[in-house]
Amino acid sequence: MSVARTWAVALVGAEGECVEVEADLSQQTPEFRIIGLPDKALGEAVQRVHNACANSGTPLPRRRLTVNLSPASLPKQGSGFDIAIAIASLATESSMDAASVASAVHIGELGLDGRLRPVPGVLPAVVAARRAGHRRIVVPHANGAEAALVGGMDVLAAVNLAQVVAWHGGDVEVVAEEPVALLDDEQAPEPALDLDEVIGQRDAVDALIVAAAGGHHLLMCGPPGAGKTMLARRLPGILPELDDGAALASASIRSLAGSRVVELSRTPPFEAPHHSASVAALVGGGSRLIRPGAIARASEGVLFLDEAGEFAASALDALRQPLESGSITIHRAGAYARFPARFQLVLATNPCPCGDYGIRGGTCTCPPAAIRRYLGRLSGPLLDRMDIELTLTRVSVAHRGRGPTISTAAARDRVAEARGRARHRLRGTPWRVNADVPGTWLREGPAAPPPVVRRPLDAALHRGALTLRGYDRVLRVAWSLADIEGRGQLSAEHIGRALYLKKGLAL
Repeated sequence: MSVARTWAVALVGAEGECVEVEADLSQQTPEFRIIGLPDKALGEAVQRVHNACANSGTPLPRRRLTVNLSPASLPKQGSGFDIAIAIASLATESSMDAASVASAVHIGELGLDGRLRPVPGVLPAVVAARRAGHRRIVVPHANGAEAALVGGMDVLAAVNLAQVVAWHGGDVEVVAEEPVALLDDEQAPEPALDLDEVIGQRDAVDALIVAAAGGHHLLMCGPPGAGKTMLARRLPGILPELDDGAALASASIRSLAGSRVVELSRTPPFEAPHHSASVAALVGGGSRLIRPGAIARASEGVLFLDEAGEFAASALDALRQPLESGSITIHRAGAYARFPARFQLVLATNPCPCGDYGIRGGTCTCPPAAIRRYLGRLSGPLLDRMDIELTLTRVSVAHRGRGPTISTAAARDRVAEARGRARHRLRGTPWRVNADVPGTWLREGPAAPPPVVRRPLDAALHRGALTLRGYDRVLRVAWSLADIEGRGQLSAEHIGRALYLKKGLAL
C-alpha cells in the first residue's frame, strides 16, 4: 500500500495528545520529508530513521516518502516520534499487518544502529494513549517498567526496531542485542525523620499538624538553629499517603522532568530548591521544549523554600498565581505548557540577615535599611496567601523528655482523622481539604459560623488587620482546628486560635 498510518503522542506540558502519523509513498524524485509542525529535534529524525532502518535490515523505499504528523497545527517536540515515523514509513511497502500498525501507539527514540533509546515523559504519554482509547503501545526497553504502571495497556518494551517490525508481522531477522539502559539517577533513601526528635517547639509542632490537616501554607520566621528546616522536612511524613490518581500525577511529572520512574510512590513529594533558583527554575521554562519547574515537581506534596529572604523577589512573587489557581501555564512565542501546582508552600526565613533581630539574648548588627530590604522580598500579596505565620524562638531545652512530644506516626493518625472529618463535612462538594474551600462557601454556606462566633474576625477585618483573602484563610484554619478536635461547628476559640496563627492577634 502507498499510505500507512500509526500513532504517537505529543506532550504539551503535563498533558499528552495522540498524533496520527501518516506516511505516503509516491512516484516522484526520491526524498524523505516530515511535515506537521515539527521542531528541530523532530526534523532531524529523517537521518536517524533512515540509518536505523538500514542497519536493522529493513531499508526504506527509494521513492518520495512524505510523513505527516496530524493535527498539523499542534506543535511537536523531541525525538519520541522516531519509532512511529519509522514503522509508518516501512509499512508503506512491507508485509506488516496494516491493522496492527494502525492500532498501536509508538513512543521512543531510535539510535543509528536501530536500538530504541529511552525518552522522558513516557508515563503521561501512556496515560494520554489510554484516555484516547488505545490499548497497545510500543516503548523502549528502558521505559518498559514505567509504561507498565498504567493499567489496561498491552505494553511491548522493545530493544530494537527489528523487534517492533516483527511484532507487527514483518518479515525481518531479529538479532538479540543489549538494550539501552536508563541512567541510574536513584538517590540513596533519606533516613526516617520523626517529629519526636524536635525539641522545645511544641507550639510549632502543633501548627505543623494543623497545616497538614488542612493543606495550609506555612511561614516560619525565627533565628538560626530554631528548628525551621527540621520541622519542614518532617511535614511530608505526617501527610496522608497519595491515592492512585495523585501518585500517578506525581510520577508523571517526575517522568517529564527526566527522572527514573519504576514505581508509583505513595509518599508526597518534597522539593527544596536552593535560594539562588531563578523564576524559570521555580515555575518551569524552556524555549519550545518546556520542562516542569520546582512547583510542578512539588505538586501533591510540599515546596519548601529555606532562607526565603535570600530568594529573588521576582521568584517569590511568581508563586502568587499558582498558589491561587493550583496550576501554572507557561507561554512562549511558539509554544505553551500547563502543569499542575497543587502544593503546600512552606517558607522559612530569618528575621534579618544576621538572624538576631528582635531575638531575646541576641544582638542584631544589621542596619535598619538592610532589615527592611531583607524582609521586603516577602511581598504583602505573598504573605497574604500564607495561612499560618509562625514565629519561632531559640530552643532553651537541650534534651527530650522535658515536655510533651508526639511521634510522626501519632501525628499522621491525627491528620488522617481530621481529614476524614473534613471529607465527611464536605461530602457532596468538589473539595476534600479545608485549604481548597472557597471563601464564599465558608462565609455564606450551610456551615457558615454565626455572627457571635465570627465577631473577632469581623473586627479584625474592619480595622484593617486582615484583608478579605486573609479573612477566608483564617476561617479555613479554624475549620482545621475544629476537625482536629472532632468538633462539628466552629467556636470563638477556634477563630481566636486561627487569628493568632495567622497574624499573632489575640481576641
